[in-house]
Amino acid sequence: MQISSKDFETKTAEELVQWTIDRYGLQAGLACSFGMEDMVLIDIIAKLKGPITIFTLDTGRLHEETYQIMDRVRSHYGLEIKTYFPNLEQVQKLVREKGFFSFKESIENRKECCGIRKVEPLNRALGELDAWVTGLRRDQAVTRTETPKVLEDGDHPPLVKINPLADWTQDQVESYIEQHKVPVNALHKKNYPSIGCAPCTRPIEPGEDIRAGRWWWENPEHKECGLHPRN
Repeated sequence: MQISSKDFETKTAEELVQWTIDRYGLQAGLACSFGMEDMVLIDIIAKLKGPITIFTLDTGRLHEETYQIMDRVRSHYGLEIKTYFPNLEQVQKLVREKGFFSFKESIENRKECCGIRKVEPLNRALGELDAWVTGLRRDQAVTRTETPKVLEDGDHPPLVKINPLADWTQDQVESYIEQHKVPVNALHKKNYPSIGCAPCTRPIEPGEDIRAGRWWWENPEHKECGLHPRN
């Protein structure tokens, strides 16, 4: 399928999700880490009542609050969540050879950990799909400023990657959550605007970038785990 990203830039988030449901159905998957953006998309999906897959990557090092919001999604929306786990042998080998905190020793080590715990399970999940939906926004980080709403995913051909909230601001996300009474991860009220694995996420200070709490020992241009390479 030939995709022209310009054709989708004027569509609203709801229109893009509906287009995804109509075109791909269960062969489209929302990659969900249960942050605020993902919860907005889950709420939109639930209101549209169309078939779509919702999946998550359980790295084995998530916060307890993240597991709590997963169960809240199941009970509040009645949606199934398909969970993918990292390869057990790869995790055991990493921990036995390098310990539990090798990811803090270098960018290469951190990317190795992310590769095992996130990227490999994601590739398995995407191998079952034709399109995937994300909560990426352009103002989240310097690595995401040129994110299109729809593109052919060169990192996972021939998949189509759909980012319905690409042009949303943080204020729009928070306003939607308040207006529609969307449940959110309890960590957000503790100054965690961006949530990943527990050892790699901290609350941010006033005035800091919203992703400052992710891998805070690294420079901003390196703060991607490999799920969304910067093309």
